Amino acid sequence: MASASAAKTKSAVAQSERAGRTAAAAAATSVSLPSRREFLYYIWGASFALIAGEIVAGVLWFAFPRFAEGEFGGAFTIDPTELPAPGAAPVSKPEGRFWLSRPVMDGQDTFVALYGVCTHLGCLPKWVDVNNRFECPCHGSKYQLSGLYISGPAPRSLDRFKTTITYSDGTTVITDAAGDPIPLDDSKIIQAIRVDTGARIKRPGKV
Repeated sequence: MASASAAKTKSAVAQSERAGRTAAAAAATSVSLPSRREFLYYIWGASFALIAGEIVAGVLWFAFPRFAEGEFGGAFTIDPTELPAPGAAPVSKPEGRFWLSRPVMDGQDTFVALYGVCTHLGCLPKWVDVNNRFECPCHGSKYQLSGLYISGPAPRSLDRFKTTITYSDGTTVITDAAGDPIPLDDSKIIQAIRVDTGARIKRPGKV
């Protein structure tokens, strides 16, 4: 009898220990739910992170825009056959908002890509053959074939676009920092002309 009682006691103790271990394991693996305040903190944090991400993405988009080839803001490849003759009327490229101009300066054949917008209030100057100059139809500002200011309320000469000219021998010439017309080497054949409308050069005043 004593032996049977002792066995029952040991079995009960073992069952109790197993139950205790099971309860402890369950307690250890259970995850407490966040309080209402913690939940709101999580929501606010996620919202702020999302808004901050959208702001940063927008700033980067405007700071480093990407434009396709042949789209205003990007580069345009011009066929040399489109160039006007030296000293002739400029050629308009409305898709790029610029003029291909080839003024002869001090006997030198040159080339410049002129932004087709008046520097006064943004109207569109037209080339007037009879006067051999650009004239703004809005307020009368006038510019030479080279884009140089002549008269009117415009604060400066026409803006220019950075241009790279490649000759058939592989040599290249690039618009300088001031946007001066590029002297052309008439002893060489122009292979390609690349006008970058994302690189606008503003002249320092009426020069």
